[in-house]
Parts: sequence; C-alpha cells; structure tokens
Amino acid sequence: MADFWTEIYNFAQSTTTRIGTKLLADYGQLQPDFKADGSLVTQADKWADAEIQNAISDLFPSHDVLTEEGSHIFSGAEWCWVIDPIDGTTNFTRGIPIWGISLGLLYQGMPIFGYVHFPNINQSFHGYWYGDSQSNKSNGAFLNNIPIQTSKDAPSKSHFFNMCARSTAILQNPIPCKLRMLGVTTYDFLSVANGAALAGVETTPKVWDLAGIWPIVQAAGGVFVTLGETAPFPLQEGEDYGDRSYPTLVVSRPELIPTFKPLVEFLGKK
Repeated sequence: MADFWTEIYNFAQSTTTRIGTKLLADYGQLQPDFKADGSLVTQADKWADAEIQNAISDLFPSHDVLTEEGSHIFSGAEWCWVIDPIDGTTNFTRGIPIWGISLGLLYQGMPIFGYVHFPNINQSFHGYWYGDSQSNKSNGAFLNNIPIQTSKDAPSKSHFFNMCARSTAILQNPIPCKLRMLGVTTYDFLSVANGAALAGVETTPKVWDLAGIWPIVQAAGGVFVTLGETAPFPLQEGEDYGDRSYPTLVVSRPELIPTFKPLVEFLGKK
C-alpha cells in the first residue's frame, strides 16, 4: 500500500507540473467562452482536462474520472479522480496569478487524497485524510512538502476571512476579520489550511472545487461546514453532479464554528 501512495503522489506531482508548465504559456493570452452556467472556459481548460484524463487512464485504468469539463456522473467506482483542470479560470484569463490545477482521489465516494498545484505562485498543496480506505498511512497536509496546520488564533481585524463574489450578502454582517476575495475556491480554503486565514465561505462550489482540498483542509486541522441541505461527499452512484452546488464554510478549528456559521448560514438557504 505504501508503494501505491507513493505512486499516487508522484503521479499528481508530475502531471500537474507538466500541465502547469504548458498553462503558463497560455496564461493571460486566451479569450474565454461562457458556459451554460455563466462561468468561463478556455481552450486551455479543455486541453488540460483531456491531458489529465488521458494520464489517469494510462496509469490507473481501473480508476474512474469525474471532471468539470467532461463527465459529471459518478459511476460508483471504488476509486475515482475528481478533476478541476483550472480552478480560477477568470483569474487565468485576466492575468491574475492565483489559479490552480486540482486533483482529488476518492475511495468509495469519499476524498482521501488531494493535490492542488498553483503554477504561477509556485505553491503545491497535498494531503491525506483516510476514512474507510484501510490504510496504515497517517493523515497529513503539506505545502511544498512542508507540513502545514490551521491557525489556533482567535478572530481579530488582523486576521483574514475569505469569501467568493457570490457571497457579498455577508457584508451586512459584522465579520470579525478582514475580508479577502481571491477568486479561487481551492485557494480560499487552502489558505485556511496553511494558517493564512481563519475561515472562508463559498456559495456555489461544485464537487470538483472541493474534492482536491477536502483531505488537505481536514488533515491540517480545518473543518468543513455544509450550509445547504446536503453534504457533497460521499458521492452517490448514478448521480449527475454537473448542476449541484454545495454552499460551504471552512473554519480553522471546531471552536470557531459558533463564531462564523451564524454570519453565513443564510447563504445556503433557498
């Protein structure tokens, strides 16, 4: 099993590095198109998506793949990769350097390994969070292979709270931190994992926004709080996740849930 996880890590590291190198050449150079949901997509998203799928098929032919730009239906496979080829496409097209490539590996529908690479800022996060995987490997979260953990600080105006553009309704509430809007779901929540922010909220993340960071955030000590009626994981066989959003709050430790949840929980109500 140890060799398996070494192979998984090496695959994620080498594949995202290779894809990221090519994407850097296209960064800020491509005109985007609009998808049906109003989000942006470029030829680079589509190319990266296909390249990652092909790489998975070559090395892990028994693994299924669920991806933002391809199949949205979970087959129920024991092992499944969930891909976001470019998280932060708007930043990517507009020349803003925070955007990344996100890979999540699911076992029986639950994310247990995640790898997210941000080529422009030279940051790569990965982590392991085991449920029923029957592995003897320890949980862990890392930034550029250095262990990370969430902050133990109390909220203050010298600490950060991250939010997405669709979460601006929270501005009517007295958030006890400085607000930041980074434009990338994965980076919003990973900055909680590495202690840079105390919490963050995203109103419309999809499973491919969350799968890669799910293990990393929890292994670092963070907590996911589902604001809607249904949690994103475990994925259910035969379900189409293309149009499902999962309003989510992440906090650096359980003790801060009562502080932040009342300020944002209305974002998950229809």
